[in-house]
Amino acid sequence: MRLKPALLLCFLARDRSHQGKGLAVRVLTIIPTYNELESLPKTLARLRAAVPASDVLVVDDNSPDGTGQLADRIAAEDSQVHVLHREGKAGLGAAYIAGFKWGLEAGYDILVEMDADGSHQPEQLQQLLDAVEEGADLAMGSRWVPGGSVVNWPLYRQAISRIGSTYARLMLGLKIKDVTGGYRAFRRTTLEKLNLDQVDSVGYGFQVDLAWRVAKMGLKIVERPITFVERELGASKMSGNIVVEAMINVTKWGLTARWRKLTGRGSATS
Repeated sequence: MRLKPALLLCFLARDRSHQGKGLAVRVLTIIPTYNELESLPKTLARLRAAVPASDVLVVDDNSPDGTGQLADRIAAEDSQVHVLHREGKAGLGAAYIAGFKWGLEAGYDILVEMDADGSHQPEQLQQLLDAVEEGADLAMGSRWVPGGSVVNWPLYRQAISRIGSTYARLMLGLKIKDVTGGYRAFRRTTLEKLNLDQVDSVGYGFQVDLAWRVAKMGLKIVERPITFVERELGASKMSGNIVVEAMINVTKWGLTARWRKLTGRGSATS
């Protein structure tokens, strides 16, 4: 049976729409590691079960505990798991930048940030991917929007996160509730518009930096509620130095933007 031209066009359009929501969209989840020997296998197993269509890139900073070698063994058994070895610990930001560049060169459409320690629930990844496919340039998992929550997090850590996000919003003019959150899905074109070689911040500062850069370009940022669970295995990489660095950078960025706007030496978004 031959389809009439109008019906044929409808069929093809519906087929392309299905592809856009399915396997035609290539997803890469980037997981930086440093001494995550205990937590990485569980996180990978949950991720592969929750979103089996997503490929995974483990970016290991030469972990002394053998995390990189373990990742290699897992990758040898699973063709969707890849490993990028780096010479040493250079910070979360540098690891993600390396992962982004790897993923862009490999042609992925959506690139995801995810922690190795289980604090980001792989079962909630699909809602971030859906947000990107529905038009978001950056989808952010948020602890501080309605429906978001934290589990087993001490009050001082919650205070640091909330105060940090509030301060960054005020200094940088952002509307994002969870500016420091690290569970994110980027549209490929969003990362291509960023000058990744100019991003040199780490930790909290890195997450704020990227969110601010995306916002300055006027791109669409969407927050989705997540449940953040404090790690059960391994040691936290959070330190006072990382928090201080982030606060200093946010202050510098905010004051510089205001000065440029006041003096006419470039826009506040330059």
